[in-house]
Amino acid sequence: MKRRDAFLLPLLATHQNQTRIGRDRLEILTALTSAPSFDPLFRDDIVQIPPGHQTYRWFCRVTDCQRATGLGDFCHAHREEWLAASKGGVSRSAFLSAAEPLGQTTEHDGNLACLICPGRPARAGQYRLCSYHLQKWRRTRAGQDTTPDFDGWAAEQSPAPGFGTCTVLVCPLLAESPLGLCQRHAHAYRRAGSPGGASIPRGSWREGRVAVSYVDRLQFRAWCDREIAVSMPAQLNLRGLRPLPRAEIQWGLFTHTQRSRPARWDVTALRMVVNACREQDATSIVDLDLACLTKTASGIAKEILHELRLVYFTPEEAREAGFLETRHFGISYEQRLGHISLTAISQRWLRDITWDYFAGLLRSPRCPNSAHTLDQIRRAMIELSAFIEADAPGGGHDPAVLMKEHADRFVADQRHRERHALPSLAMVRVDGKPSIVTTGTRSVVFNHTRRILRQAMDDGVTDAIGLAREFVIALPNAGSTAYQKRRRPFADEVARALADEHNLAEFTRFHDPDDEGARDIWEILVVTGRRLGEVIELRWNCIGRLNGLAMLWHDQTKVGNYDAAIRIPETLYDLIADRQRKTLSRFANEHGYTPTGKEREGLALFPTNYRSTDGTIALSRPWFYSRFRPWVDAMDIGHCVPHQARHTLATSLLRQGATLTHIRRYLGHVSDRMAEHYVHLSNTDLENVLQHVWVAGPGTAAPGELLAGDSSEALTKEQALAIAVDLARRSTPAEGGFCTFQPVVDGGACPWNLDCHNCDKFVLSGADLLYWRRKREQWRLLAEGAPDDATADYLHSYFEPTARAIDGLEKALAGLGLLDDALALDLRKPQDYFHRVWSTAFRAADLAAAGSEDEQSEYSDTRTTDNDPDQDIA
Repeated sequence: MKRRDAFLLPLLATHQNQTRIGRDRLEILTALTSAPSFDPLFRDDIVQIPPGHQTYRWFCRVTDCQRATGLGDFCHAHREEWLAASKGGVSRSAFLSAAEPLGQTTEHDGNLACLICPGRPARAGQYRLCSYHLQKWRRTRAGQDTTPDFDGWAAEQSPAPGFGTCTVLVCPLLAESPLGLCQRHAHAYRRAGSPGGASIPRGSWREGRVAVSYVDRLQFRAWCDREIAVSMPAQLNLRGLRPLPRAEIQWGLFTHTQRSRPARWDVTALRMVVNACREQDATSIVDLDLACLTKTASGIAKEILHELRLVYFTPEEAREAGFLETRHFGISYEQRLGHISLTAISQRWLRDITWDYFAGLLRSPRCPNSAHTLDQIRRAMIELSAFIEADAPGGGHDPAVLMKEHADRFVADQRHRERHALPSLAMVRVDGKPSIVTTGTRSVVFNHTRRILRQAMDDGVTDAIGLAREFVIALPNAGSTAYQKRRRPFADEVARALADEHNLAEFTRFHDPDDEGARDIWEILVVTGRRLGEVIELRWNCIGRLNGLAMLWHDQTKVGNYDAAIRIPETLYDLIADRQRKTLSRFANEHGYTPTGKEREGLALFPTNYRSTDGTIALSRPWFYSRFRPWVDAMDIGHCVPHQARHTLATSLLRQGATLTHIRRYLGHVSDRMAEHYVHLSNTDLENVLQHVWVAGPGTAAPGELLAGDSSEALTKEQALAIAVDLARRSTPAEGGFCTFQPVVDGGACPWNLDCHNCDKFVLSGADLLYWRRKREQWRLLAEGAPDDATADYLHSYFEPTARAIDGLEKALAGLGLLDDALALDLRKPQDYFHRVWSTAFRAADLAAAGSEDEQSEYSDTRTTDNDPDQDIA
């Protein structure tokens, strides 16, 4: 929510005296800034930033250059040189090595003391002399034919008395005349029309002090008190501020440098925050109107406010004030300050319940890994609060007035807004537009409001505050439509567009002109099926060769599998190697040298420039989305997301013969069930896969023996080609399986009177599992209904070979991750017998002999379904 009060520090309700609050806070900050751990650089009113400071950098990047930066990392002169050199193909590191440092310019005019007179400011120029001695030096040079020795002349001069510091209240510079103004404020005083009429006699004042005359001395002093400080590139002037905002800014400057990834704060933006506090005469940064600041300066003020909240408030006081700081619980989230404002929950009792739930969640072992869950909880409770405020008597501030009908109306309102795509009652997007209630947001609201209030009810909180039990239990679960359907694989035309070379070139040209790696990230996603975060977080040394094979090492942080390796194609290996060279080149351009050894191994393959000066921090997922989405929209191929590449690869792997076990291991899933979520198959595809799982029938010597689809080790390509047969010509359907006895297949009579289940020519397929499970249940019922134990034992022993065959089939299917699919398939009907999915299978005898080169095939007319040795057959 874009509200100014969301960034203010609410005052404690127990503190009634505003002066006491300010005094207490000043005492706390004074103690902190006086501690030995506090950087002395930030203790003075004039913060003089050294040239080598990386967080508050103002200096030119050229070594020993004494000029301040203009645009970017160079001073104006070196920037012009760099632009000319870069057009000629000169690298940044080569330019930094060859560039000559420059001395100080008029930017430092008045900031340095005269070489002879310590109390007078030096004028601009190479001699560093005050105006009095500069004139003497010029007269000395003019009276001689040759240039005299400057050092010898300076040693003979006597220092003249100084005029003190500038009369302007906030100016630390030396005064250049008896008027008491530095050179810059003297120019400003004349431009302002010389208010007060202060003047000095001409001539001899340069040699010593003289009397100053005023038309109105009070007017002159008033002008000096109102005038702003001189802007110095390496200086942050805190004079003229009240004690509390001065201490707050000093503490904010220090704590910002202690962050693991401090952003570079521009000194100009910092100066805007200081000037705003001075102009508004703010008693604290809490009182500062952020609307008058630029976006950069406002961001600096907000971060300082965040650090102050951690100092000013304990967790209990934060609960009273209506906000929560995750760092109070030792939790920090990437790219988040950790401040959660709950002031939008208007009912105090509901806000306290929400705060307590947040606190318990952050203290528990199930603390969320990202702030997304916390944002969802906050949204749910704000939605409930806004509805109660509008619907319940008295705005729902008394929980005793809430009944079941109020919860029912809240549920109905959320579903109505979802159905008609209406805006939320309270939530707005980052751009200020109302947030639309969708299936996802509605389910988030239902789930979290129910969970939080039910926990409060279990803890006895609702009884203590008088909230009716009927109100709590009326809040529903999200239901079966809680979330969107799983993502689909890319359609063929979409996949072709996303892999087209011309489109990929446009991706880099228009959406990643600096070639930071958007196209490379996308190609790695498509080829490997990794998660987006796993690709973006790749380290520089992520590739290598193992026994001559190209390997990719990455961290599967979502499932806790670190330093995992997968094989990759040579083309992808070359692509990543080229990106490695680009990363090293960028590092060399930035720092002027090429990293080696341990420093190089710690680099990110796709480093970001935001809050990262050492190249170890990778780009963010929002960064990639900001490039990927406009690229997809420009192609007009519909909505698609990068994660669909993972679904596409999983489905393609299964159709090429990979098992769910192999897919689970390759994609890094925690279970076969998750792997199934990524595999998209039609009934035809599923039947085709199940047909590849065969076990021996009950009439064979080893009932249930796996003949194809080994759960522990997949058949090799050569084995699959050797045992594959055309099932439509070499077998015939039978009850619960297939008959492979050739006289019967050719149309002859069965010599065993169709006793298939006791025949060694009969095989079972994965598609027949339900048939055999029902058969097993039938025999068990018969055995249970036997009149005596002898009869029951006989029935059990008679069916035992068939039971072993069924157990073997289940074991084979479970090992391949297909058991659930086989149990869901009950489509074996006579009209399916001649469908193409039943036309390819394997003979039991061939499958049993798979892998034995010496055993000959029993039948000479065995034919493979595909003679291409490069085609995998599962």
